Amino acid sequence: MKHFLRMFVQVCLYFYCKCLWRCLKFVVRKLTGQCELQRICYNTKPGAARTMKIEASLKGSKSKRLQTSVNVHPDAIEKTIDDIMELKRINPDRNPQLGVSLQACLLQIVGYRNLIAEVEKLRREPYDSENPQHEEMLLKLWKCLKPNSPLKARISKQWCEIGFQGDDPKTDFRGMGLLGLYNLVYFAEWDTEIAQQVLTDSLHPKYREVTKKELSQLSKAEWEKKKFDKAIGYSFAIVGINITDLAYNLLVSGALKTHFYNVAPEAPTLTHFQQTFCYLMHEFHKFWIDEDPLDIMEFNRVREKFYKRILRQLQNPEMALCPHFAATESLINM
Repeated sequence: MKHFLRMFVQVCLYFYCKCLWRCLKFVVRKLTGQCELQRICYNTKPGAARTMKIEASLKGSKSKRLQTSVNVHPDAIEKTIDDIMELKRINPDRNPQLGVSLQACLLQIVGYRNLIAEVEKLRREPYDSENPQHEEMLLKLWKCLKPNSPLKARISKQWCEIGFQGDDPKTDFRGMGLLGLYNLVYFAEWDTEIAQQVLTDSLHPKYREVTKKELSQLSKAEWEKKKFDKAIGYSFAIVGINITDLAYNLLVSGALKTHFYNVAPEAPTLTHFQQTFCYLMHEFHKFWIDEDPLDIMEFNRVREKFYKRILRQLQNPEMALCPHFAATESLINM
């Protein structure tokens, strides 16, 4: 019976999507004199809300030309816009702003797809200690994080001071390839003060401040125990690689569309992704302190809880994870 009901619901949904919804769109177009793309661009403010609706409309179109428009090369976007206007019988002279708005949306949609490809390429490229560029980046990471402590040797226990597991960091990049190194170097180089502070706190962890309300809820025994407990730190570099994996999953799943479509006026780039990583590293650090885990074995639990919190935030179409990295007002003028 349950199987039959499930099948019935699926048939109804299919019938609605394929027939009723298209009939409804046809009626609305006749009443308003505007196609769905026009209605979205004219009635939805620029950013993730508009771009995601345009993307869904193009992908769900019965026209193959419209479906494939989200997969064109960036250089072909202008020609694609002309094709869309012609197919929808829209006069570009009477609707000049429509072409501009559609172009902005397509740049973001196509750019997001290309960003996934670029990030995936870096993730698949292994760290090579025989490659001078790879070695130079690794040494730059040390210099940015520990400017007053010269590295005595390339193979050294000193690497543990910035959170690597052994005396040669190359083995720690296996999971995320060069992407992990790229993100760590970007964080250390462009957000140096915060990166150094996070590193220091990870080595010398501090408890978060206990509020008066929380204090009143602790028993005398719990308070005595808490006074002698040690705050738990973590390995900075290893966590950075782990947060790289988290950011990668958010990107590939499409969850970061909300953020990138709100902060990138055109195509999101690798820099946008690295800036997002910086934000996630800083936020995870604060989240770790607030969670006050009993030991490092709780890392996966804390990470999963943090991941779910970020996912919930990204469900808001107006969400921008790191507003201090947001693009200029050009987004508003599209």
